[in-house]
Amino acid sequence: MTEPAMETVDSFGMAAERQFADVWSRGVLSVKERRLLLLGLLVGQGLDTDVPVQLDAGLRTGDLTENELREVVVFLTHYAGWTRGARLNTQVEELIANVRPDRSDRPDPAG
Repeated sequence: MTEPAMETVDSFGMAAERQFADVWSRGVLSVKERRLLLLGLLVGQGLDTDVPVQLDAGLRTGDLTENELREVVVFLTHYAGWTRGARLNTQVEELIANVRPDRSDRPDPAG
């Protein structure tokens, strides 16, 4: 007789997800402000693999416009360094081209 397969429960993952959800839903800072802080931290620490996730989420949810993402590049380049800024610029422009290919060469009307 075979026993039914045990379903693995990722209790750590569930707890971590809940904590992140709680942190992102607090009322003092907006989601946009949190996303900008996180982008600054990720770029400043050179965590390049995590940056595209936040850029994509910011653009697709409307938290950040194309022009705002480009302004983040200008700002962070001066504080995180030219190498990291150039990398961020590439990530932003690739995202804009992939997400909104028909609008990537026009100014963002939302500012």
